[in-house]
Amino acid sequence: MARVRSIRARVTLGALVVVALALAAGAIGTVLVIGQLLTGGVAASVEQDLESIGEQLDERRIDIGDLDGDVLVRLQGEGGPHGGRSFNDDDAAGLPVVPEDTVARIVVDGDPYLAASEGTDAGVLTVARSVEHVDEAVGTASAVLAVAVPLLLVLIGGVVWAVATRALAPVERMRRQVDDIDGSGLDRRVDPGRDDELGALAATMNRMLERIEQSQKTQRRFVSDASHELRSPLATIRQHAEVAVAHPSSTSVDELGRVVRDEGLRMQELVEGLLLLARLDEHGGREQAWTAVDVDDILLSEARRLRGLGVRVDAHGIGPGRVTGSEVLLGRAVRNLVDNAARHASGLVTLRVGTAGPWVVVEVEDDGAGVPEHRREQIFERFARLDEARARDEGGSGLGLAIVREIARAHGGEVSVAAGSAGGARFTLALPAAS
Repeated sequence: MARVRSIRARVTLGALVVVALALAAGAIGTVLVIGQLLTGGVAASVEQDLESIGEQLDERRIDIGDLDGDVLVRLQGEGGPHGGRSFNDDDAAGLPVVPEDTVARIVVDGDPYLAASEGTDAGVLTVARSVEHVDEAVGTASAVLAVAVPLLLVLIGGVVWAVATRALAPVERMRRQVDDIDGSGLDRRVDPGRDDELGALAATMNRMLERIEQSQKTQRRFVSDASHELRSPLATIRQHAEVAVAHPSSTSVDELGRVVRDEGLRMQELVEGLLLLARLDEHGGREQAWTAVDVDDILLSEARRLRGLGVRVDAHGIGPGRVTGSEVLLGRAVRNLVDNAARHASGLVTLRVGTAGPWVVVEVEDDGAGVPEHRREQIFERFARLDEARARDEGGSGLGLAIVREIARAHGGEVSVAAGSAGGARFTLALPAAS
């Protein structure tokens, strides 16, 4: 049997099944109640007749043969007025003796009766009344319900179908609107229509479309920027190679090798940054092993590295701080911040680590030109540079701070920048402390 795919059909079918079961149970119950009520009335009449006739027999005030034929009466016993047995109708002659205090259903000459028996001074008295009208009433009620229930189901099915069609009309309208939206029309939105659950669904779909649109714009900008960034070192290498081929005396192998090496390193750094960002976008850094990481050890290691490069470092503010995460990724985030500070410092880089409530706070500060307030959010975008302060000849790829933000968010933290005490930039990396 094929599955019913339409929600409207499933709703209608489900409603019909429930209503059909309820109506069937109600119809059966109704028929049973009618039968029991009518049968109970006849049984009460039989018992009343039995008692009345028995009293009259005991007082010898009645002749069985004179009784109305609507009630079958049979008396069996030596003391009866007509000898061994007597009855008021030919059909009464075949009445069986029913156990006392019992009203039983019997069949006499093909017709149903309720009968009861009682011992009297004149003999065993049996009284019976026909229940044929009860069976006819029950049959009539069953026939009426057998016709009425299907008709009612058809009516209910039509009403449910119409209501479901009307209720689902906005869904079909939204489906057509969304189906018409393609990759070039992500700026289009779904009409909410009304303020109910379907309106809330339309609003949710609009927010989803907005996120997809922003993601598409970001992706296109990212691809464009990446293509431009990769084109630049390739163009530089090609230019120097062409000059070396055309004018061998104007350059040397050492100079050409230095250019190729530097631009190759730039390309390698750029590609590695792109791959890292792609992994962070896809896995959130969870493909790395997560352990307890002492952030202060990472900062102290970076301080030693900077001093080895001749950079003056103030590491007195480094205190204990432990987080849970990837040591590789956290080390990369800290190094990016430290390298950024060293690149733009006038003479001093300050490193601090401390705890603030449930957070471990890392601060990397330089005494350079700082970051203008209106550009502080922009510098965390991919391939973002602030004019001369982020020039290519200073070695930046435009991905370092973007990587820091993604690593911070992957660990449940955040990174921000503000003005430092020495007038430069102070980057703050806040991470949840290890429990």
